[in-house]
Amino acid sequence: MTLTDLFITPVYLILFGFAAYLIRPLVTTRETRKYFFPALYVRFAGAIALGLIYQFYYAGGDTFNYFTHGSRWIWEAFKSDPLMGIKLLTESGGERVGETFEWSQHIWYYRDEKSFFVVRITAFFDLFTLHTYSATALFYAAFSFSGLWAMYAAINTMYHQPKLLAYAILFVPSVVFWGSGILKDTITLGALGWLTWATINMVEFRKWSPKYWLIALCMAWMIFSIKSYIVICYVPLVFVWVYLKQVRNIRNTFVKVSVAPFLLVVFGALGYFSLEQISSQSDKYSLDSFAQQAAVTAYDIRYGWGARTGGDGGYDIGLPDGTIGSMVRLMPAAVNVSLFRPYIWEVRNPLMLLSSLESMAFLIFTIWFMIIKGGIKRLIQDPFLVYCLIFSLLFAFAVGVSTFNFGTLMRYKIPMIPFYSMAIIVSVNYLKKGSF
Repeated sequence: MTLTDLFITPVYLILFGFAAYLIRPLVTTRETRKYFFPALYVRFAGAIALGLIYQFYYAGGDTFNYFTHGSRWIWEAFKSDPLMGIKLLTESGGERVGETFEWSQHIWYYRDEKSFFVVRITAFFDLFTLHTYSATALFYAAFSFSGLWAMYAAINTMYHQPKLLAYAILFVPSVVFWGSGILKDTITLGALGWLTWATINMVEFRKWSPKYWLIALCMAWMIFSIKSYIVICYVPLVFVWVYLKQVRNIRNTFVKVSVAPFLLVVFGALGYFSLEQISSQSDKYSLDSFAQQAAVTAYDIRYGWGARTGGDGGYDIGLPDGTIGSMVRLMPAAVNVSLFRPYIWEVRNPLMLLSSLESMAFLIFTIWFMIIKGGIKRLIQDPFLVYCLIFSLLFAFAVGVSTFNFGTLMRYKIPMIPFYSMAIIVSVNYLKKGSF
């Protein structure tokens, strides 16, 4: 960050605030209106705080690699030759050859297509902020907020619990911090919110207009372009949600018993086909190589580059050996580490302490809900809540078994937190009411 941030960023704070003031009546209700600006500005604060932490605590890291060692050179190309800047902005990365080599040679992530995708997004926002870090970070925060607010509004329409859902989706501290700045996680979190909004409208409210399909496909493509495993976890489970919803809507017991197995085969086949098709688009996460890739990633983060750059301590649940069997064996420990660790005695620095306190709250709340209140029996009666719970547990397993570093895990796990906390909170509220 430089002195330019002190001049450009306040201007964009005012502009975003004015735009939000105009938009708020269109996207809020009387019950949700009061959460709109707090949720927006807490994300702006999170975006700026993340930049300060990376600059003065970590002294570097991904967010500056995307900006200082990434979009900066596209910005420089634009200043030198706008046509060359456009060419860089529209390239997908790869080998540094051709007429863009003068600038691409300086971009650390140019050869990593997924990371360079984030560099290109950052560079696009730079055009409006004159390559000002904190102002560009506000664009990231605004996009993340827009997706989560859309998701929050759609789910609140289903359950009418604006206060509890706001806590679960909009104000979880780790999601605010790691899901607001210039990071892959911010883009995928916002896109996941929009994808969920579109899917809810189609599945629950039966709105099939082209705009929902278009938004769903665009957001799924954006997520897949950055972190394909999120889409691989997400899309097949939509068929589980639809199957449970269809079975629940059958009132006649005889018809339900007769039709349910057939529907299970149909939606199961659709889910498997979608999983196979999506995973086949990524060599790293194809069904044949997923277990092996998880083992390689876990080893790299725990003992390779993660050990050198993570700085937040590794954890050991037993390394996968590249087989499906080893991953299944590690599943309980992987889910536990994603949801409930680091424990307080594993804390190594202030950021880990905050994560530990949040994880402890999740652990206490989960024990109270599942064991003391027996809430899982109520949760499984609602197809959407079942979908949210399965997605969050599957995602917790996927990142827990392949990360092995608390610093990295704090970021990687944020997409599943709103789904998990929302499912628990909504179920608890229905426990109080006594029924679904």
